[in-house]
Amino acid sequence: MLAQERRESFTTRALRSGHALILEYDNMTDPTRKSWMRRGVEGAVRSAFMKAYSTVKVNPEKYLDHLRMAYNLPASTYEGMYSVDPGTLDHIAEQTIRAHARLATVEGAGLGLGGMFTMLPDLGILAAITLRMIQKLSLIYGFPYNTEEEEAELWVAAASAAGVDISRELLEKQFVSKFVPRVIQRIAVSASAEIVEKWTARLIPLVSSAIGAGLNHYFVKVWGERAMGHFRQKHLQMRSQQVNSKVRPPALPAS
Repeated sequence: MLAQERRESFTTRALRSGHALILEYDNMTDPTRKSWMRRGVEGAVRSAFMKAYSTVKVNPEKYLDHLRMAYNLPASTYEGMYSVDPGTLDHIAEQTIRAHARLATVEGAGLGLGGMFTMLPDLGILAAITLRMIQKLSLIYGFPYNTEEEEAELWVAAASAAGVDISRELLEKQFVSKFVPRVIQRIAVSASAEIVEKWTARLIPLVSSAIGAGLNHYFVKVWGERAMGHFRQKHLQMRSQQVNSKVRPPALPAS
């Protein structure tokens, strides 16, 4: 009898004690249920970023004016960002990440009260916050996105933020209208695994608001730091190329 009781699952004991919520949480963490949930989250992430792609865009000209006024930057164009001390740009980027992480925290705390029922609206808002942050980081390091090629590069950075490596060959062979949805699909596949792993805790009542706030802060902070690293590396490469082009000796006339 004792052995039989030891073999009983946590779910069975919870059901007998009337804790239906714990039963449901246990079911959601079952591998089969988690796989089903991941497919749903993957579709939700894809839909959220596709909507953000068509609706969210930081105006580069207005944002440059903001940077100049808020941080007293001497740059009058985004090319001028390559004359600004990299440490100054890093400081602005870090502040930008913190600001968006705080915004995501507040949003996650509010929608987190609804537990898993508000996860889809939460993902939509989180995608918009994340994309705006990545756009601003791109501009801070001197990369506007006025052309299709520049816009494609922005989504390469977004993929990098999600931990997805996009090859240059794929970028060169695709039109933006086809390239971006492919990138978003890769982002959705990568992000859904981590979201399902961490967000199932939102089933727990009372603490779901705190959990939602903490998870949103985590995702925006981590994605922001990855995107910052991507743009910072490109920025330093561009600065190096500019310096090399200036010190290169002039070509000798042909004899």
